[in-house]
Amino acid sequence: MAKTKSTFFCQNCGAQYAKWQGQCNSCKEWNTIAEEIIQKAEKVSWKSAESTSKRVAKPQRISEISTQAEARLNTKNNELNRVLGGGLVPGSLTLLGGEPGIGKSTLMLQIALQLPYKTLYVSGEESAQQIKMRAERIQPISENCFILTETKTQNIFRNIEEIEPDIVVIDSIQTLHTDAIESTAGSISQIRETAAELIKFAKETGTPVILIGHITKDGNIAGPKILEHMVDTVLQFEGDRNHIYRILRANKNRFGSTNELGIYEMQGSGLREVSNPSEILISKNDEELSGTAISATLEGMRPLMIEIQALVSSAVYGTPQRSATGYNAKRLNMILAVLEKRAGFKLGAKDVFLNVTGGITVDDPAMDLAVVAAVLSSNIDIAIDKRLCFAAEVGLAGEVRPVTRVEQRILEAEKLGFTSIVISKYCKIPKNNFNINIIKVAKVHDVVHHLFG
Repeated sequence: MAKTKSTFFCQNCGAQYAKWQGQCNSCKEWNTIAEEIIQKAEKVSWKSAESTSKRVAKPQRISEISTQAEARLNTKNNELNRVLGGGLVPGSLTLLGGEPGIGKSTLMLQIALQLPYKTLYVSGEESAQQIKMRAERIQPISENCFILTETKTQNIFRNIEEIEPDIVVIDSIQTLHTDAIESTAGSISQIRETAAELIKFAKETGTPVILIGHITKDGNIAGPKILEHMVDTVLQFEGDRNHIYRILRANKNRFGSTNELGIYEMQGSGLREVSNPSEILISKNDEELSGTAISATLEGMRPLMIEIQALVSSAVYGTPQRSATGYNAKRLNMILAVLEKRAGFKLGAKDVFLNVTGGITVDDPAMDLAVVAAVLSSNIDIAIDKRLCFAAEVGLAGEVRPVTRVEQRILEAEKLGFTSIVISKYCKIPKNNFNINIIKVAKVHDVVHHLFG
């Protein structure tokens, strides 16, 4: 009989200990260390030993290694393709995390139904009848989509050998368990071992695998941190369950950029791709309102027109409040200090609230000038022309600094019907005939003079 060994793992961060203790030394959490029994048995491969060929890797000269790009699998979903960097890479492992009820399973089932490839959707959380009901609501049933309700990895691999799918979706990694480990599903050991088996299968067969993962109350993917190191791509599905828009981001991507952004709209028939994000990020108002300004920003390669809302009011209490939603609060304090010191606006005794519409968070420094315009507009209660947008960074000396890829921002503003855009005087613009008025400024004073006279 195989000898067993018990080890203690922190259920929060995955740290391993020889004996139980109250506090984890790594993450400083209390009462998170639990005992798990690990069986020291020979681990079975995802394939039977007879059918697995023994391959030994040999060193190659770096000049002899082929760098031809492998053809990616088109997911038929433009937003997901953009975030992944062009589609699924054969043999890759993708981990999708998000809040409960945010739409992870709906997104993956919708993609599985759209794919022209043979797809195996493995669910350990729902019955086949539940998945069928959701699939009928999303779109017509596909003949290429196979549903399997199973949590034991050995049984999953047995079905994979029979079906030979082109893509495998696992919902979710926390529900799987393997015979190689004698611990409950969702434990640190089980997540690490089942993920290792799936990686071995993906790399040996060239089949892309998509894992759905739960997250903790802190917003991190549940299980050991090594899970995020093992996979090739980590995607985060964000949004508020009370709102209809969802945002897909890449926190890690070995085959593409991590700056791309995908936006979806949750509907009764599934998730709709939002090809023009500016339609949801700019409010539709008939009358002009003070305290709003439009910023031309970039998320990866995608230009976005985002509305900034500001409210400046007299402080009721002794200490003025500074609050920012979707924008860096420390950067807001810096901009307010610049306005007070360099532009002469007395904002030290006033509350300032800032909001980025659409529930989106952007770190682009090109939003600085739009924040300045929105704050000043609310302070003196004068509305800014809706056909005017901003794209520039503000320095500590009150200077307006240039930003990258300004030509792309100008073209997006022109396409959406804006008549003027305010940029830095020091931007280098190619001699193109833009059908938009380009206003160049060097100091914050110039912006104030242009907007309010």
